[in-house]
Amino acid sequence: MAMTISFELTDRDLQFFRKALKQSRDAVRDAEDIEIIDAIRDVLEEIRQAEPLPDFVGKRIPELESLLSMLTDDEWQLPDEDRERLLATFVYFADPEDILPDDIPVIGYLDDVIIIELVARELFHVRVAYDDFCRFREDFEKNTDSGIDPVIRRDRLDRRRQQLHQRMRRRSAHQKKSSLW
Repeated sequence: MAMTISFELTDRDLQFFRKALKQSRDAVRDAEDIEIIDAIRDVLEEIRQAEPLPDFVGKRIPELESLLSMLTDDEWQLPDEDRERLLATFVYFADPEDILPDDIPVIGYLDDVIIIELVARELFHVRVAYDDFCRFREDFEKNTDSGIDPVIRRDRLDRRRQQLHQRMRRRSAHQKKSSLW
């Protein structure tokens, strides 16, 4: 039998998690992006092999993988502020001794899930734009001759990426104005 437990995180509570994210990133400020990316990939692999995985964690793994894809996609060129936010999230998630140590059965990943949800909400418009970019790239590849000049391909993707970056900045700014975040 499933059970639903819900609770509300206030703005002050969310500030606590944002501060934890900042501290985790500051702690490894000198780490290379690739080191953080490799670490999160290793943690994801460990989590997949650790059965049984709580469902509330398992449901977030695809979200985490999507955020990782967005970060590592060279053609997308994620803006620096968003890169930093994702890197901080990955550092936090990869740290087994964060607010709630990950080895506590069932609830050890609860704080990590909250962090993922927080960042996913804050990057909603970025994620939507990235999904649009991926669809555009797929359609372009599918509907274009494979012998197309790579410069033309790059220019078309660049133009679409720039449009989507502008859109996501505009929508994110609007969201910040009209939101409690």
